[in-house]
Amino acid sequence: MFPRIFDRYLGRQVGSATLIGVALLSGVMVLGNVYKKLDELLGNTELPLSVILEFVTLVIPFSLIFTIPWAFLTAILLVFGRLSADNELVSLRMTGMSMKRICAPIFVLALLLSGLCLWVNVSLAPASKDRMKRLFYEVAVQNPETLFQEGQVLERVPGYRIYTGKRDDKTLTDLHIIKLDSGARAGSYIRAKSGLIETMPGKLDFNMLLKDASIEHLQAANADGTPTAPKPLGLAEFPIEFPLSEMQKDAVRVNASMKSTSALVEEVRTWKDTFTGEPLTPVTRSLSLTELSKRYSFSLACFTFALVGIPLGVTAQRRETSSGFALSLITATVYIVFIILADTLNDKPAAMPHLIMWLPNVIFLGIGGWLFYKLSRK
Repeated sequence: MFPRIFDRYLGRQVGSATLIGVALLSGVMVLGNVYKKLDELLGNTELPLSVILEFVTLVIPFSLIFTIPWAFLTAILLVFGRLSADNELVSLRMTGMSMKRICAPIFVLALLLSGLCLWVNVSLAPASKDRMKRLFYEVAVQNPETLFQEGQVLERVPGYRIYTGKRDDKTLTDLHIIKLDSGARAGSYIRAKSGLIETMPGKLDFNMLLKDASIEHLQAANADGTPTAPKPLGLAEFPIEFPLSEMQKDAVRVNASMKSTSALVEEVRTWKDTFTGEPLTPVTRSLSLTELSKRYSFSLACFTFALVGIPLGVTAQRRETSSGFALSLITATVYIVFIILADTLNDKPAAMPHLIMWLPNVIFLGIGGWLFYKLSRK
């Protein structure tokens, strides 16, 4: 009868270890990303609990892309290493069961997890990334003060570089503002003792009322074209408007990793951007094709790791958790190096990065098939 007691036992051992691994690894990756991103983008602002929870939810799909295959590989190495060390595999082989039959539940589990990874890579992660970018824009629109971080330079407002010494709600102190010209060069330098952020209902742009301000025009020139020394102009109050509406253009702009899979397929087929309708260049088409290949290639990682992990676990014959984790880390790192390499070359069509995305699966499936064949012949 199928599944037999052993099938359920082996599937339960690997499945439970995978779930524990996904929970632990995802927790580490999610917490690390949450604190890092929130600090980078929003500083020490007190955010609504709903925003933080939504952000955590959006980060989870990115962690699952990596943690599911890695946890599955670790579980296989640990379980099969223990089975081999306890001679349980020898006992099973003595009953006449082949390695293919013994490992059948693991391959079934690998296919199920590969299907889950396919859904995460193809649908869930791109939508989450797109929503994450818009989320921070929405927070900035509702609370512009969240853009200003104490002791850091703000570069996200188009045309400005702004340093804030201190911040107390909507009041900023020790401000240093550089206004850029059309060539992205420093045009004016403004220093103010304090500034008060003022928002208007129904308007994206916000004003800042500067107090005790000093303004210097850095690009001023004489009649003959020679530069003049900047002459500071002191003002008791000076209003300045920041174009938050320009940030909206960046928020709605999407790259290949944020587009839906169907949109990428259409772009590769028609050579036209699905959002702008403009023709794709060889570089932009390579970006779309590489991202598309990445989503489908990475979805096979669980099955690939199953074929490689079983022979490695049996051969290692280790019961220690640290040994199995180290071996899985090395294997997963080598696999991901190819993905990183392809991502690095995704704007170089001549390097064919979309084919490099499939290279780790080809290599590891070949090595895993050969190792599994040798293991089956023992």
